[in-house]
Amino acid sequence: MKTIKLLVALFIAAIAFPTQAQTAEEIVANYHEATGGEEAWKSIKSMAMTGVAGMGPQEFPFTQIVMADGRMQTSIDLQGQKFVPQAFDGEQMWGTNFQTQKAEAMDAEASAQYKAESKDVIDSFIRYKEKGYSLKKLEDKTVEGTDCFTIKLTKKPIVVDGKEEENFTTFYFDKETFVPVMSESTAKSGPGKGSTAQTVYSDYLEAGDVYYAHNIITKFNGQTGQSIKIEKIEVNTDIDDAIFKMPQQ
Repeated sequence: MKTIKLLVALFIAAIAFPTQAQTAEEIVANYHEATGGEEAWKSIKSMAMTGVAGMGPQEFPFTQIVMADGRMQTSIDLQGQKFVPQAFDGEQMWGTNFQTQKAEAMDAEASAQYKAESKDVIDSFIRYKEKGYSLKKLEDKTVEGTDCFTIKLTKKPIVVDGKEEENFTTFYFDKETFVPVMSESTAKSGPGKGSTAQTVYSDYLEAGDVYYAHNIITKFNGQTGQSIKIEKIEVNTDIDDAIFKMPQQ
């Protein structure tokens, strides 16, 4: 039933929004309208997602809690043991060291980089002007076999290795349905620094009053690194603020 409702919504969107002469702002507005409406997106304060994540042949259950203010916690279950590989309390990034099984703070630069984009965790385009972002329409492309509009979302610069660098992500929107098919950026740090990171989105289903991609694949230089299959999303449920804080040892 959910999929049928989405197909109807996207069919209406395809009729209502002509695919020619679209500006960057119109494309983003049409995306929000086709997936529930801008006000519905703005009303989201929290999302609790559960599902299965995969890296290579290994799969494991996960839970991710994201807040509109940027706080986040991801937990995974490995053979009955719960780990928190990544969390953000609003200022500090931290995660569980798999070897010591203790929570450890990440370095200040990693925390600053995440904080700079933390309010994009639910949707990069909500209040993008208030966040100081800008849009630019690039040449249309065919991505994942789909004809797409191409939008460059330029964000505020970030500091990498002590140097300020340009920060942007390229999004590809299906010309017929206006949902994002893929986003693309350059890894700024870590072992994959300098590589092209691509995130492929599909299986848009209901999540509260909006439609959200339930199948997400991350690639690096075209090679699949991680797959995420979301099985359930709860919107605006009660969240214990304590889960975002790093445990004291």
